[in-house]
Order: sequence, then C-alpha cells, then structure tokens
Amino acid sequence: MTTVQDLIDRLEAEADADADPETTPDVGIVMGSDSDLPVMEGAYEALDDLGFAEQTDFDEAPDARFTYESYVVSAHRTPELMYAYGKTAGARGLDVVIAGAGGKSADLPNMTASIAYPVPVIGVPVQEKSVASVIGMPTGAPIVAVDAGKSYNAALSAAQVLAREHEAVEERLVDLHDGQKADVAGVSAALHDLGLDGFRER
Repeated sequence: MTTVQDLIDRLEAEADADADPETTPDVGIVMGSDSDLPVMEGAYEALDDLGFAEQTDFDEAPDARFTYESYVVSAHRTPELMYAYGKTAGARGLDVVIAGAGGKSADLPNMTASIAYPVPVIGVPVQEKSVASVIGMPTGAPIVAVDAGKSYNAALSAAQVLAREHEAVEERLVDLHDGQKADVAGVSAALHDLGLDGFRER
C-alpha cells in the first residue's frame, strides 16, 4: 500500500531528477479529496479539449507535447504532502497548478499558492461556501481563482499562462474559442429560423 511518505519521496525524487521540461507535466491538478473529482473533472475536460494528455508516469511521458498530472492532496489530513507538492512543483517542471477544495475551510488552493510561489496557482472553490476561503489571500500572497465549480475555466486560465510561452497552446485556445462562437451562432440561427416550437423539436 502506498503511504504519504512514499508519495513525498516520489515528488522529491522527481524534483531532483533534472528532467527535460518537454517530458514533464506542464499543469498540475490537485484536490483535497476524491469527492471533489466530479467538480474538478471540468479541468481534465478542458485540457483534453486543448489536446493535452494526462501523464501518469513522470519517467514515461505521453507522445503529446503538453501534459497534465493529478493528485489528491489534503491540506488538513496530509499537510506534509501538500507542502512537498507545492515545494517541488517548479523543480518538477510544472508551469501552473490548478487546486480545488471544498468546505468552509478550503485551504488547499491558497496554501499551495503560498508554498509553490512563484509558480502560479489557480484556485477552484468546489462549493459556494468555499469561495471566501479560496480567495481570501493577504496582500503579497497572490492566487488566481475562478467561481465555485468552474474548474473548466481554471484549466483554460492555466492554458493561457502557457500560451504566453508556447504558440501552439495559444493557437489551440483560439481554435477552441472559435468553435464555441460557432456553436452560439448555430443555436441563435436555429432559434430564430425555426421558432421556439421548432427549436425545441429539432
């Protein structure tokens, strides 16, 4: 059975590996519990939509140039793991972290942002009651955050960070946005041209 110390040792070994940045995950997704996964799946979906691949083995990168990884890291039950993840993020090649947590004391995003600094962290409040906790950072301790449950937007923001350095990611973002605009145009035309009843029946 894998222990918390096993995971910490893994992260520290990866940080010491001095791996080629083209082979390491570009985006990290962490969440406080696997019960957060239904909300956090939006981040996976957005990255998949942008052609990112999930990397499950640090030493064997997928063929895709841009990848992401994910872990469950509890700020309250496994603070030492949260610390190790944040502390090693940059050395492990991560360019940006998406961190989601729920409950009134959703500390994982902001604590990860403090530890991983200057690696940017995008916080996802998993529930409405988590918003104040996630965004409540003092001056000088930055975090970017999205609205409750909007992990898809968090991943788009992560890709925007990468797009400043990687033209291919910028092009994918533009293509995705153009596709969304085309969808709206198609719906608008159908509603107008078919009328309400015809639109509902289509």
